[in-house]
Amino acid sequence: MKQCEQYRVKGRVQGVFFRASTRDQAQRLGLRGYVRNLPGGDVEVVAWGEREDLHKLAAWLWKGPPSARVTDVASEPLQGHDEFEDFVVR
Repeated sequence: MKQCEQYRVKGRVQGVFFRASTRDQAQRLGLRGYVRNLPGGDVEVVAWGEREDLHKLAAWLWKGPPSARVTDVASEPLQGHDEFEDFVVR
């Protein structure tokens, strides 16, 4: 079953290749959506795809790339968003 999730990742997640690494991981999982930096230092991820793949992405977000230090990952479901064609960095 496909669904859409929005994640907010906190910690040292900007300036550590978090967005590019997230894009690569999401593409490997076959997800669509985007990742972007937010003012204040957090990263937002919106991903659409199979529930199991979203769970795998969420688990990866807790780790991130080697130089990241994730302190929290909050998520909430979003309606729709099946219009994404790929997973991109914004």
